[in-house]
Amino acid sequence: MATNEEEKLALPVGVTLDRFIKSHQAAFSFATGELSQLLRDIALAAKIVNREVNRAGLGDLTGALGTANVQGENQQKLDVIAHIRFGRALRNGGEVAGIVSEEEENIIETGNNDGGYVVALDPLDGSSNIDVNVSIGTIFTIFRRVSPKGVPVQMADFLQGGRAQVAAGYVLYGTSTVLVFTTGHGVNGFTYEHSLGEFFLSHPRLVIPQDGQIYSCNEGNWHDFAEPIQQYLDYCRQQRYSARYIGSLVGDFHRNLLKGGIYLYPATAKAPHGKLRLLYECYPLAFLAEQAGGAANNGLVPILDVPITAIHQRTPFFTGSVHMLNKVAHCESQ
Repeated sequence: MATNEEEKLALPVGVTLDRFIKSHQAAFSFATGELSQLLRDIALAAKIVNREVNRAGLGDLTGALGTANVQGENQQKLDVIAHIRFGRALRNGGEVAGIVSEEEENIIETGNNDGGYVVALDPLDGSSNIDVNVSIGTIFTIFRRVSPKGVPVQMADFLQGGRAQVAAGYVLYGTSTVLVFTTGHGVNGFTYEHSLGEFFLSHPRLVIPQDGQIYSCNEGNWHDFAEPIQQYLDYCRQQRYSARYIGSLVGDFHRNLLKGGIYLYPATAKAPHGKLRLLYECYPLAFLAEQAGGAANNGLVPILDVPITAIHQRTPFFTGSVHMLNKVAHCESQ
């Protein structure tokens, strides 16, 4: 008979991402195996980017590239590397007909005209944190294409709206690398085990607390915020809430998902339409938030109901615990 110590040493390492996908494939929309393969392709790209991030300090991969992306933002070397790695994995996987990336102005055709899906992503969110070794991430969303197979993808494939997402998620590259995603049946998180090269289920059936005591906001923009937002931030201070702002959307969202809290990126005088991108930042995180029992809105309506007219469209963004979002709405209605 094995001793308690021997039993501990032989404990199972857990459920791998691949096994999880296979066992839950029947719950996926249009369960033909294509979406399952697509999620595996994203996981593969995440492993490769994780490797690049981990060796960035020794491989001359930090710092700016000296070019700007379509947003007018300075590109970091890892921005471009992540863009290439995810694009290559999705193209080689064969299931994706087209890609929208923060780093490219136009739709990227993969040549897989028979692919049934399109993907929009921010390959490396929070890239300003790269040089100081702070958490960064990847955000992605998946749509089933509406244009006929056999022809190049159309703009309409990407402008279906937030409720049309069939899967969405993010990868957080931090003290551990975590992949969190939903296919519309709850939210699950997987942690990367480097020695085995596998993602293992570590955060099953994630549920965001209905209330919290953390607020995440760049208060350096205080004087550019509308008065109701200033009132809400004052309320947070009066309640002695903790201010936690990483400057990496994935990092801030992940913390609040686990602990409860609110993330705010309101409109400002400089960015009256908001700064964050609706398609590949706000839609996917709003999908995750709602599936985890939280909420997300633009200050007026749920993010998933905000109409989209352009692939790089921006929006104000509020997400997190339901009670905290309700309090913001109360301030704005006064």
